[in-house]
Amino acid sequence: MSLRIDYRKRRNARRYILRVNARGDGGCVTIPRGGCRAEARNFAERNLAWLEDTLKRWQEQTRIAADENHVLFRGETVAVVRKSDDELLLGVQTLRIRAGIGNLRAELKASLWKLAKAELPLRLHELAAAQGLAVKRVSVRDQRSRWGSCSVKGVVSLNWRLIQTPDFVRDYIMVHELMHLREMNHSARFWKLVHEAFPRTTEAEQWLKTHSALLRERISS
Repeated sequence: MSLRIDYRKRRNARRYILRVNARGDGGCVTIPRGGCRAEARNFAERNLAWLEDTLKRWQEQTRIAADENHVLFRGETVAVVRKSDDELLLGVQTLRIRAGIGNLRAELKASLWKLAKAELPLRLHELAAAQGLAVKRVSVRDQRSRWGSCSVKGVVSLNWRLIQTPDFVRDYIMVHELMHLREMNHSARFWKLVHEAFPRTTEAEQWLKTHSALLRERISS
């Protein structure tokens, strides 16, 4: 096996999971409770073709995203065009920025975060209502290792970078956190609730696995 594979144990993991590693030069296998390194290696070898293909796509997306003229937005890599001194154009979306600011990437992050604060809580409340659930408060944060979280007090935190994901992935994360209001763990019962509430769970998890490095990507310098 030519690609570098890292291994890590997670007591709360239910199965072996293969993802692109943080460096983008190989994979990382999560070993579930009761699992072993030998089976993890076999799992990685069985999924080597998937990893190689995913790495190629991830590296290409990273190369484009590293260009200050492009950004991942709503699941698509779009050009960032300075429409005017106080406006940016991302695909068909216009974002307001502070006039006269030279650091375009920092302004881009601030504008996306502001858009996320306006859109994400509204969508979460819509999904909560559809599930017959009540959320006490929603915050939009700059988390580096999580897409979202839910407290026992009904406070949901969402990563502003959900504005960069496809809509169905954004909705999946929200439904995932909402289901913690019914089951505050990652048990089999919890995952059953998630799959019932959001049939595209497997597809969304695959997207997140492929784009796991997005959480660590720096938009602003």
